[in-house]
Amino acid sequence: MLNIKHLVSFVLGIASIAILTTSCGKNETSRTTGWDYNNPENGGFEVADVPKQIAGPGLILIEGGTFTMGSTEENPFYEWNNSPRKVTVSSFYMDQTEVSNIDYLEYIYWLNRVYGEDFPLVVQKALPDTLVWRDKLAYNEPLVNTYFRHPSYQNYPVVGVTWLQANDYASWRTDRVNENQLIEAGILDFDPDQKNENNFNTDAYLAGQYEGLVKEGKEDLDPNGTGIRNVRFEDGILLPSYRLPTEAEWEYAALGLIGNTLYNRVVERREYPWNGSGVRTDERKYYGSFVANFKRGRGDYMGVAGNLNDAADLPGPVGSYWPNDYGLYNMAGNVSEWVLDIYRPMSHEDVADYNPFRGNIFTNKVKDIDGGLVEKDSLGRIRYEEISPEEAANRKNYRKANNVNYRDGDYQSTIQADWLGNDDPESTKQMYDYGVTTLISDKARVVKGGSWKDGVYYLSPGVRRYLNEDEGSSTIGFRCAMIRVGAAQPQ
Repeated sequence: MLNIKHLVSFVLGIASIAILTTSCGKNETSRTTGWDYNNPENGGFEVADVPKQIAGPGLILIEGGTFTMGSTEENPFYEWNNSPRKVTVSSFYMDQTEVSNIDYLEYIYWLNRVYGEDFPLVVQKALPDTLVWRDKLAYNEPLVNTYFRHPSYQNYPVVGVTWLQANDYASWRTDRVNENQLIEAGILDFDPDQKNENNFNTDAYLAGQYEGLVKEGKEDLDPNGTGIRNVRFEDGILLPSYRLPTEAEWEYAALGLIGNTLYNRVVERREYPWNGSGVRTDERKYYGSFVANFKRGRGDYMGVAGNLNDAADLPGPVGSYWPNDYGLYNMAGNVSEWVLDIYRPMSHEDVADYNPFRGNIFTNKVKDIDGGLVEKDSLGRIRYEEISPEEAANRKNYRKANNVNYRDGDYQSTIQADWLGNDDPESTKQMYDYGVTTLISDKARVVKGGSWKDGVYYLSPGVRRYLNEDEGSSTIGFRCAMIRVGAAQPQ
Protein backbone atom coordinates (compact mmCIF):
# COMPACT_ATOMS: atom_id res chain seq x y z
CA MET A 1 0.00 0.00 0.00
CA LEU A 2 1.33 3.46 -0.91
CA ASN A 3 1.94 5.54 2.23
CA ILE A 4 1.78 9.35 2.50
CA LYS A 5 5.54 9.77 2.31
CA HIS A 6 5.79 7.80 -0.90
CA LEU A 7 2.75 9.57 -2.32
CA VAL A 8 4.25 13.01 -1.69
CA SER A 9 7.55 11.94 -3.25
CA PHE A 10 5.72 10.58 -6.28
CA VAL A 11 3.70 13.79 -6.77
CA LEU A 12 6.78 16.00 -6.39
CA GLY A 13 8.66 13.82 -8.85
CA ILE A 14 5.91 14.13 -11.45
CA ALA A 15 5.75 17.89 -10.88
CA SER A 16 9.49 18.29 -11.36
CA ILE A 17 9.37 16.28 -14.58
CA ALA A 18 6.52 18.47 -15.83
CA ILE A 19 8.42 21.67 -14.99
CA LEU A 20 11.57 20.37 -16.65
CA THR A 21 9.65 19.34 -19.76
CA THR A 22 7.69 22.55 -20.19
CA SER A 23 10.60 24.86 -19.44
CA CYS A 24 13.07 23.26 -21.83
CA GLY A 25 11.93 25.19 -24.91
CA LYS A 26 11.43 28.46 -23.05
CA ASN A 27 14.76 28.52 -21.21
CA GLU A 28 16.92 31.35 -22.55
CA THR A 29 20.13 29.51 -21.74
CA SER A 30 21.17 25.99 -22.75
CA ARG A 31 21.19 23.54 -19.84
CA THR A 32 24.04 21.62 -21.46
CA THR A 33 26.40 24.34 -22.72
CA GLY A 34 25.42 27.49 -20.82
CA TRP A 35 25.21 29.43 -24.09
CA ASP A 36 22.26 31.77 -24.65
CA TYR A 37 19.56 30.81 -27.11
CA ASN A 38 18.35 33.31 -29.72
CA ASN A 39 21.45 35.47 -29.31
CA PRO A 40 23.22 36.56 -32.51
CA GLU A 41 26.32 37.47 -30.51
CA ASN A 42 27.13 33.83 -29.79
CA GLY A 43 26.05 32.29 -33.10
CA GLY A 44 22.30 32.79 -33.08
CA PHE A 45 21.03 29.26 -32.34
CA GLU A 46 17.25 29.73 -32.28
CA VAL A 47 14.74 27.99 -30.02
CA ALA A 48 11.08 28.70 -30.70
CA ASP A 49 8.82 29.62 -27.80
CA VAL A 50 5.83 27.57 -28.93
CA PRO A 51 3.94 26.05 -25.99
CA LYS A 52 1.76 23.67 -28.00
CA GLN A 53 0.75 22.63 -31.49
CA ILE A 54 -1.65 24.88 -33.33
CA ALA A 55 -4.82 23.04 -34.35
CA GLY A 56 -5.47 23.39 -38.07
CA PRO A 57 -8.82 24.66 -39.40
CA GLY A 58 -11.65 22.16 -39.07
CA LEU A 59 -9.74 19.78 -36.79
CA ILE A 60 -10.59 18.36 -33.35
CA LEU A 61 -8.03 16.82 -31.03
CA ILE A 62 -8.54 13.07 -30.58
CA GLU A 63 -6.79 12.07 -27.37
CA GLY A 64 -5.19 8.70 -28.06
CA GLY A 65 -5.15 5.56 -25.98
CA THR A 66 -5.62 1.80 -25.92
CA PHE A 67 -8.76 0.16 -27.29
CA THR A 68 -10.03 -3.11 -28.68
CA MET A 69 -10.04 -2.73 -32.44
CA GLY A 70 -12.19 -5.00 -34.56
CA SER A 71 -15.64 -6.47 -34.93
CA THR A 72 -18.24 -5.83 -32.24
CA GLU A 73 -20.98 -8.02 -33.68
CA GLU A 74 -21.35 -11.12 -35.82
CA ASN A 75 -20.62 -10.71 -39.49
CA PRO A 76 -23.73 -11.77 -41.48
CA PHE A 77 -21.53 -12.69 -44.44
CA TYR A 78 -19.32 -14.96 -42.34
CA GLU A 79 -16.22 -12.97 -43.23
CA TRP A 80 -13.37 -13.08 -40.74
CA ASN A 81 -11.35 -10.03 -41.67
CA ASN A 82 -11.35 -8.03 -38.44
CA SER A 83 -11.03 -10.16 -35.33
CA PRO A 84 -10.76 -8.06 -32.12
CA ARG A 85 -7.28 -7.19 -30.83
CA LYS A 86 -5.94 -4.61 -28.41
CA VAL A 87 -3.93 -1.74 -29.94
CA THR A 88 -2.79 1.74 -28.98
CA VAL A 89 -3.36 4.83 -31.12
CA SER A 90 -1.37 7.99 -30.44
CA SER A 91 -3.18 11.31 -30.16
CA PHE A 92 -4.05 13.00 -33.44
CA TYR A 93 -6.37 15.57 -35.00
CA MET A 94 -9.37 14.78 -37.17
CA ASP A 95 -11.91 16.76 -39.16
CA GLN A 96 -15.09 17.39 -37.21
CA THR A 97 -17.13 16.70 -40.34
CA GLU A 98 -16.75 15.06 -43.71
CA VAL A 99 -15.26 17.22 -46.46
CA SER A 100 -18.19 19.01 -48.07
CA ASN A 101 -18.97 20.04 -51.63
CA ILE A 102 -18.13 23.68 -50.87
CA ASP A 103 -14.77 22.61 -49.44
CA TYR A 104 -13.97 20.67 -52.59
CA LEU A 105 -15.27 23.40 -54.89
CA GLU A 106 -12.79 25.80 -53.26
CA TYR A 107 -10.06 23.31 -54.18
CA ILE A 108 -11.25 23.05 -57.79
CA TYR A 109 -11.45 26.85 -58.07
CA TRP A 110 -7.85 27.23 -56.83
CA LEU A 111 -6.57 24.58 -59.25
CA ASN A 112 -8.33 26.26 -62.13
CA ARG A 113 -7.01 29.70 -61.18
CA VAL A 114 -3.41 28.52 -60.81
CA TYR A 115 -3.11 25.68 -63.37
CA GLY A 116 -6.19 25.95 -65.57
CA GLU A 117 -4.66 28.01 -68.37
CA ASP A 118 -1.53 25.92 -69.00
CA PHE A 119 -2.33 22.61 -67.30
CA PRO A 120 -6.08 22.03 -67.70
CA LEU A 121 -5.64 18.28 -67.16
CA VAL A 122 -4.69 18.98 -63.55
CA VAL A 123 -8.17 20.41 -63.01
CA GLN A 124 -9.87 17.61 -64.94
CA LYS A 125 -8.00 14.99 -62.90
CA ALA A 126 -9.28 16.48 -59.63
CA LEU A 127 -12.98 16.68 -60.55
CA PRO A 128 -15.24 14.20 -58.74
CA ASP A 129 -17.07 11.64 -60.85
CA THR A 130 -20.64 12.90 -60.83
CA LEU A 131 -21.75 9.95 -62.97
CA VAL A 132 -21.66 7.78 -59.83
CA TRP A 133 -25.27 8.84 -59.31
CA ARG A 134 -26.47 6.99 -62.38
CA ASP A 135 -28.44 3.77 -61.93
CA LYS A 136 -29.58 1.56 -64.79
CA LEU A 137 -33.07 1.20 -63.29
CA ALA A 138 -33.53 4.49 -61.41
CA TYR A 139 -34.02 8.12 -62.43
CA ASN A 140 -31.08 9.83 -60.73
CA GLU A 141 -29.94 11.87 -63.72
CA PRO A 142 -30.71 15.27 -62.10
CA LEU A 143 -28.16 14.49 -59.38
CA VAL A 144 -25.41 14.19 -61.99
CA ASN A 145 -25.63 17.94 -62.64
CA THR A 146 -26.86 19.28 -59.31
CA TYR A 147 -25.42 17.41 -56.32
CA PHE A 148 -21.86 18.71 -56.58
CA ARG A 149 -22.48 22.26 -57.82
CA HIS A 150 -25.92 23.49 -56.74
CA PRO A 151 -25.81 25.79 -53.66
CA SER A 152 -28.51 23.72 -51.97
CA TYR A 153 -25.97 20.89 -51.66
CA GLN A 154 -22.92 22.96 -50.75
CA ASN A 155 -22.79 21.65 -47.15
CA TYR A 156 -23.36 18.04 -48.16
CA PRO A 157 -20.41 15.62 -48.25
CA VAL A 158 -18.53 15.44 -51.52
CA VAL A 159 -18.81 12.01 -53.17
CA GLY A 160 -17.47 10.44 -56.35
CA VAL A 161 -13.95 11.24 -55.14
CA THR A 162 -11.34 8.52 -55.48
CA TRP A 163 -8.78 7.66 -52.80
CA LEU A 164 -6.10 9.23 -54.99
CA GLN A 165 -8.08 12.46 -55.36
CA ALA A 166 -8.71 12.60 -51.60
CA ASN A 167 -4.96 12.42 -50.96
CA ASP A 168 -4.30 15.17 -53.50
CA TYR A 169 -6.91 17.34 -51.76
CA ALA A 170 -5.21 16.76 -48.39
CA SER A 171 -1.85 17.84 -49.83
CA TRP A 172 -3.39 20.97 -51.34
CA ARG A 173 -5.09 21.78 -48.03
CA THR A 174 -1.77 21.49 -46.21
CA ASP A 175 -0.23 24.09 -48.49
CA ARG A 176 -3.14 26.52 -48.27
CA VAL A 177 -3.27 26.32 -44.47
CA ASN A 178 0.49 26.78 -44.13
CA GLU A 179 0.50 29.67 -46.59
CA ASN A 180 -2.17 31.33 -44.48
CA GLN A 181 -0.13 30.66 -41.33
CA LEU A 182 2.77 32.62 -42.81
CA ILE A 183 0.47 35.42 -43.93
CA GLU A 184 -1.14 35.66 -40.48
CA ALA A 185 2.33 35.76 -38.91
CA GLY A 186 3.33 38.65 -41.19
CA ILE A 187 6.03 36.62 -42.95
CA LEU A 188 4.40 36.64 -46.40
CA ASP A 189 1.81 38.81 -48.09
CA PHE A 190 -1.17 37.66 -50.15
CA ASP A 191 -0.22 36.72 -53.71
CA PRO A 192 -3.35 36.20 -55.85
CA ASP A 193 -1.22 36.03 -59.02
CA GLN A 194 0.37 32.64 -58.35
CA LYS A 195 0.62 30.62 -61.56
CA ASN A 196 1.90 27.15 -62.46
CA GLU A 197 5.15 26.35 -60.63
CA ASN A 198 5.13 29.74 -58.87
CA ASN A 199 2.64 28.73 -56.16
CA PHE A 200 3.12 28.17 -52.47
CA ASN A 201 4.07 24.59 -51.67
CA THR A 202 5.17 23.76 -48.14
CA ASP A 203 8.04 21.47 -49.16
CA ALA A 204 9.26 23.88 -51.83
CA TYR A 205 9.16 26.80 -49.38
CA LEU A 206 11.12 24.88 -46.74
CA ALA A 207 13.64 23.86 -49.40
CA GLY A 208 14.17 27.49 -50.43
CA GLN A 209 12.57 26.97 -53.85
CA TYR A 210 9.66 29.34 -53.28
CA GLU A 211 10.01 32.93 -52.14
CA GLY A 212 6.56 34.50 -52.55
CA LEU A 213 5.71 38.08 -51.67
CA VAL A 214 7.75 38.71 -48.55
CA LYS A 215 6.08 41.09 -46.12
CA GLU A 216 8.11 41.31 -42.91
CA GLY A 217 9.91 38.00 -43.27
CA LYS A 218 11.54 36.09 -40.42
CA GLU A 219 14.47 37.73 -38.64
CA ASP A 220 17.66 35.73 -39.12
CA LEU A 221 19.75 35.66 -35.94
CA ASP A 222 22.69 33.99 -37.68
CA PRO A 223 25.49 36.63 -37.71
CA ASN A 224 26.52 35.28 -41.12
CA GLY A 225 22.97 35.40 -42.48
CA THR A 226 21.18 37.93 -44.64
CA GLY A 227 19.02 39.45 -41.91
CA ILE A 228 15.78 37.90 -43.22
CA ARG A 229 15.20 34.19 -43.80
CA ASN A 230 12.47 31.72 -44.67
CA VAL A 231 10.55 30.17 -41.81
CA ARG A 232 11.85 26.76 -40.80
CA PHE A 233 9.75 23.89 -39.50
CA GLU A 234 11.57 24.31 -36.17
CA ASP A 235 9.93 27.71 -35.75
CA GLY A 236 6.60 26.04 -34.95
CA ILE A 237 4.61 28.23 -37.35
CA LEU A 238 3.98 25.65 -40.07
CA LEU A 239 1.63 22.75 -39.40
CA PRO A 240 2.21 19.06 -40.14
CA SER A 241 0.51 17.63 -43.20
CA TYR A 242 -3.20 17.01 -43.57
CA ARG A 243 -3.81 13.42 -44.69
CA LEU A 244 -6.37 10.65 -44.61
CA PRO A 245 -6.71 8.95 -41.21
CA THR A 246 -5.44 5.40 -40.83
CA GLU A 247 -8.00 2.66 -40.35
CA ALA A 248 -7.06 2.38 -36.66
CA GLU A 249 -7.36 6.15 -36.13
CA TRP A 250 -10.73 6.30 -37.87
CA GLU A 251 -12.17 3.39 -35.89
CA TYR A 252 -10.80 4.71 -32.60
CA ALA A 253 -12.20 8.19 -33.22
CA ALA A 254 -15.58 6.80 -34.32
CA LEU A 255 -16.06 4.79 -31.12
CA GLY A 256 -15.49 7.89 -28.98
CA LEU A 257 -14.57 5.89 -25.88
CA ILE A 258 -13.37 9.04 -24.11
CA GLY A 259 -16.98 9.46 -22.96
CA ASN A 260 -17.28 5.84 -21.91
CA THR A 261 -14.21 5.36 -19.74
CA LEU A 262 -13.81 5.42 -15.95
CA TYR A 263 -10.39 5.26 -14.31
CA ASN A 264 -8.64 3.53 -17.21
CA ARG A 265 -11.53 1.10 -17.65
CA VAL A 266 -13.95 1.00 -20.58
CA VAL A 267 -17.39 0.79 -18.98
CA GLU A 268 -19.11 -0.69 -22.02
CA ARG A 269 -17.63 -1.77 -25.33
CA ARG A 270 -19.66 0.03 -27.96
CA GLU A 271 -21.22 -1.43 -31.09
CA TYR A 272 -21.70 2.06 -32.53
CA PRO A 273 -20.35 5.56 -31.86
CA TRP A 274 -22.92 5.79 -29.05
CA ASN A 275 -23.91 3.58 -26.10
CA GLY A 276 -26.43 0.80 -26.45
CA SER A 277 -27.50 -1.39 -29.35
CA GLY A 278 -30.24 0.89 -30.71
CA VAL A 279 -30.16 3.57 -33.36
CA ARG A 280 -32.71 6.02 -31.91
CA THR A 281 -32.24 8.85 -29.41
CA ASP A 282 -33.83 8.81 -25.97
CA GLU A 283 -33.78 12.62 -25.68
CA ARG A 284 -37.35 13.66 -24.82
CA LYS A 285 -37.55 16.45 -27.39
CA TYR A 286 -36.39 14.16 -30.21
CA TYR A 287 -37.48 10.84 -28.74
CA GLY A 288 -37.43 8.02 -31.29
CA SER A 289 -35.52 9.94 -33.94
CA PHE A 290 -32.69 8.13 -35.67
CA VAL A 291 -29.19 9.21 -34.63
CA ALA A 292 -27.64 8.50 -38.03
CA ASN A 293 -28.46 8.57 -41.73
CA PHE A 294 -28.81 5.01 -43.05
CA LYS A 295 -31.18 2.71 -44.93
CA ARG A 296 -33.76 1.38 -42.50
CA GLY A 297 -34.90 -1.48 -44.74
CA ARG A 298 -35.69 -2.39 -48.30
CA GLY A 299 -36.97 0.73 -50.05
CA ASP A 300 -36.94 2.84 -46.85
CA TYR A 301 -34.34 5.60 -47.07
CA MET A 302 -35.97 8.34 -44.96
CA GLY A 303 -39.33 7.28 -43.56
CA VAL A 304 -42.92 8.38 -44.18
CA ALA A 305 -43.85 11.95 -45.16
CA GLY A 306 -44.90 14.05 -42.19
CA ASN A 307 -42.66 12.09 -39.82
CA LEU A 308 -39.42 11.33 -41.63
CA ASN A 309 -37.15 9.11 -39.55
CA ASP A 310 -33.65 10.23 -40.58
CA ALA A 311 -34.95 12.97 -42.93
CA ALA A 312 -32.36 12.26 -45.62
CA ASP A 313 -32.87 10.05 -48.64
CA LEU A 314 -29.37 10.95 -49.87
CA PRO A 315 -26.41 12.12 -47.79
CA GLY A 316 -27.41 14.84 -45.34
CA PRO A 317 -25.46 18.02 -44.47
CA VAL A 318 -22.08 17.26 -42.91
CA GLY A 319 -23.02 18.67 -39.49
CA SER A 320 -26.26 16.72 -39.15
CA TYR A 321 -27.42 14.36 -36.38
CA TRP A 322 -25.66 13.92 -33.03
CA PRO A 323 -21.88 14.15 -32.68
CA ASN A 324 -20.04 11.43 -30.77
CA ASP A 325 -18.13 12.05 -27.54
CA TYR A 326 -15.17 13.52 -29.44
CA GLY A 327 -17.51 15.97 -31.14
CA LEU A 328 -17.25 14.26 -34.54
CA TYR A 329 -20.28 14.21 -36.80
CA ASN A 330 -21.50 11.32 -38.94
CA MET A 331 -18.96 8.70 -37.90
CA ALA A 332 -21.84 6.29 -38.55
CA GLY A 333 -23.97 6.73 -41.65
CA ASN A 334 -24.26 9.58 -44.15
CA VAL A 335 -21.28 8.52 -46.29
CA SER A 336 -18.66 5.84 -45.87
CA GLU A 337 -15.13 7.22 -45.78
CA TRP A 338 -11.75 6.50 -47.32
CA VAL A 339 -8.89 5.74 -44.94
CA LEU A 340 -5.18 5.47 -45.62
CA ASP A 341 -4.69 1.69 -45.41
CA ILE A 342 -4.23 -0.91 -48.12
CA TYR A 343 -6.86 -3.63 -47.64
CA ARG A 344 -5.81 -7.12 -46.64
CA PRO A 345 -8.28 -9.51 -44.97
CA MET A 346 -5.72 -10.68 -42.41
CA SER A 347 -4.06 -7.37 -41.55
CA HIS A 348 -5.30 -7.71 -37.97
CA GLU A 349 -2.85 -10.61 -37.52
CA ASP A 350 0.15 -8.78 -38.96
CA VAL A 351 0.11 -5.06 -38.21
CA ALA A 352 1.83 -3.49 -35.20
CA ASP A 353 -0.06 -2.99 -31.96
CA TYR A 354 1.03 0.68 -31.81
CA ASN A 355 -0.43 2.89 -34.54
CA PRO A 356 -1.26 -0.13 -36.75
CA PHE A 357 -1.17 0.58 -40.48
CA ARG A 358 -0.58 -1.28 -43.74
CA GLY A 359 0.55 0.73 -46.73
CA ASN A 360 4.00 2.16 -46.01
CA ILE A 361 6.10 3.12 -49.03
CA PHE A 362 9.20 4.93 -47.78
CA THR A 363 10.50 7.78 -49.93
CA ASN A 364 13.18 10.45 -50.04
CA LYS A 365 13.35 13.80 -51.77
CA VAL A 366 15.20 13.48 -55.07
CA LYS A 367 18.73 14.91 -54.91
CA ASP A 368 21.30 15.80 -57.54
CA ILE A 369 24.87 14.45 -57.72
CA ASP A 370 26.03 17.16 -55.30
CA GLY A 371 23.52 16.18 -52.64
CA GLY A 372 21.20 19.14 -53.13
CA LEU A 373 17.51 18.88 -53.94
CA VAL A 374 16.64 18.83 -57.63
CA GLU A 375 14.50 21.65 -58.95
CA LYS A 376 10.77 21.45 -58.20
CA ASP A 377 8.52 20.19 -60.99
CA SER A 378 6.35 22.23 -63.37
CA LEU A 379 3.52 22.28 -60.81
CA GLY A 380 5.76 23.70 -58.08
CA ARG A 381 6.16 20.47 -56.12
CA ILE A 382 9.27 18.84 -54.72
CA ARG A 383 10.07 15.50 -56.31
CA TYR A 384 10.12 12.25 -54.31
CA GLU A 385 11.40 8.74 -55.06
CA GLU A 386 11.34 5.42 -53.26
CA ILE A 387 14.38 4.70 -51.12
CA SER A 388 16.98 2.48 -52.79
CA PRO A 389 17.69 -1.14 -51.78
CA GLU A 390 21.22 -0.05 -50.85
CA GLU A 391 19.86 2.53 -48.42
CA ALA A 392 17.65 -0.05 -46.70
CA ALA A 393 20.16 -2.89 -46.76
CA ASN A 394 21.53 -2.31 -43.25
CA ARG A 395 18.28 -1.28 -41.61
CA LYS A 396 16.81 -3.45 -38.87
CA ASN A 397 13.31 -1.92 -38.89
CA TYR A 398 12.70 -2.24 -42.65
CA ARG A 399 14.52 -3.74 -45.63
CA LYS A 400 12.85 -2.15 -48.64
CA ALA A 401 10.82 0.87 -49.69
CA ASN A 402 7.49 -0.77 -50.51
CA ASN A 403 5.99 -2.60 -47.53
CA VAL A 404 2.42 -2.84 -48.80
CA ASN A 405 2.64 -6.63 -49.12
CA TYR A 406 4.77 -7.34 -46.08
CA ARG A 407 3.69 -10.71 -44.60
CA ASP A 408 0.61 -10.77 -46.83
CA GLY A 409 1.29 -10.75 -50.54
CA ASP A 410 5.08 -10.59 -50.70
CA TYR A 411 7.07 -13.50 -52.06
CA GLN A 412 8.08 -14.73 -48.61
CA SER A 413 4.45 -15.11 -47.54
CA THR A 414 3.51 -17.43 -50.41
CA ILE A 415 3.73 -21.19 -50.27
CA GLN A 416 6.21 -20.99 -53.17
CA ALA A 417 8.52 -18.75 -51.16
CA ASP A 418 12.25 -19.08 -51.60
CA TRP A 419 13.51 -18.73 -48.05
CA LEU A 420 16.98 -17.81 -49.29
CA GLY A 421 15.64 -14.27 -49.47
CA ASN A 422 14.81 -13.81 -53.14
CA ASP A 423 12.01 -11.38 -53.85
CA ASP A 424 9.51 -11.41 -56.69
CA PRO A 425 8.01 -8.11 -57.89
CA GLU A 426 4.98 -10.04 -59.15
CA SER A 427 4.40 -11.64 -55.74
CA THR A 428 0.98 -10.11 -55.12
CA LYS A 429 -0.40 -11.94 -58.14
CA GLN A 430 0.55 -15.28 -56.60
CA MET A 431 -1.61 -14.75 -53.52
CA TYR A 432 -4.23 -12.39 -54.93
CA ASP A 433 -5.03 -13.22 -58.55
CA TYR A 434 -7.06 -10.08 -59.25
CA GLY A 435 -10.14 -10.65 -61.35
CA VAL A 436 -9.78 -14.43 -61.21
CA THR A 437 -9.87 -15.58 -57.59
CA THR A 438 -10.18 -12.25 -55.77
CA LEU A 439 -10.96 -8.54 -56.12
CA ILE A 440 -8.07 -7.62 -53.82
CA SER A 441 -4.99 -5.97 -55.31
CA ASP A 442 -2.41 -3.41 -54.32
CA LYS A 443 -4.98 -0.78 -55.31
CA ALA A 444 -7.57 -1.98 -52.78
CA ARG A 445 -8.05 0.65 -50.05
CA VAL A 446 -10.04 0.29 -46.84
CA VAL A 447 -13.43 2.00 -46.59
CA LYS A 448 -14.92 2.57 -43.13
CA GLY A 449 -18.37 3.42 -41.82
CA GLY A 450 -21.87 2.95 -43.16
CA SER A 451 -23.57 5.25 -45.64
CA TRP A 452 -27.03 6.57 -46.49
CA LYS A 453 -27.48 3.50 -48.67
CA ASP A 454 -26.38 0.87 -46.09
CA GLY A 455 -28.20 -1.12 -43.46
CA VAL A 456 -27.61 -0.78 -39.74
CA TYR A 457 -24.85 -3.44 -39.62
CA TYR A 458 -22.45 -1.12 -41.45
CA LEU A 459 -22.85 1.63 -38.84
CA SER A 460 -20.48 -0.28 -36.53
CA PRO A 461 -16.97 1.30 -36.66
CA GLY A 462 -15.39 -2.15 -36.69
CA VAL A 463 -16.82 -3.06 -40.10
CA ARG A 464 -14.33 -2.80 -42.97
CA ARG A 465 -14.80 -2.86 -46.73
CA TYR A 466 -12.63 -1.91 -49.68
CA LEU A 467 -12.65 -0.27 -53.09
CA ASN A 468 -9.92 0.34 -55.66
CA GLU A 469 -8.09 3.61 -55.06
CA ASP A 470 -8.93 4.93 -58.53
CA GLU A 471 -12.71 4.39 -58.22
CA GLY A 472 -15.39 6.62 -56.73
CA SER A 473 -18.87 5.99 -55.38
CA SER A 474 -22.03 7.91 -54.51
CA THR A 475 -21.74 6.44 -51.00
CA ILE A 476 -18.08 7.26 -50.21
CA GLY A 477 -16.59 10.56 -49.03
CA PHE A 478 -13.68 11.37 -46.75
CA ARG A 479 -12.33 13.52 -43.94
CA CYS A 480 -8.76 14.54 -43.11
CA ALA A 481 -6.50 13.94 -40.13
CA MET A 482 -3.20 15.30 -38.81
CA ILE A 483 -0.65 14.01 -36.31
CA ARG A 484 -0.49 15.46 -32.82
CA VAL A 485 3.05 16.55 -31.97
CA GLY A 486 4.27 16.90 -28.41
CA ALA A 487 2.01 16.16 -25.44
CA ALA A 488 -0.69 13.53 -25.95
CA GLN A 489 -3.15 15.37 -23.72
CA PRO A 490 -4.56 18.89 -24.12
CA GLN A 491 -2.40 21.45 -22.36
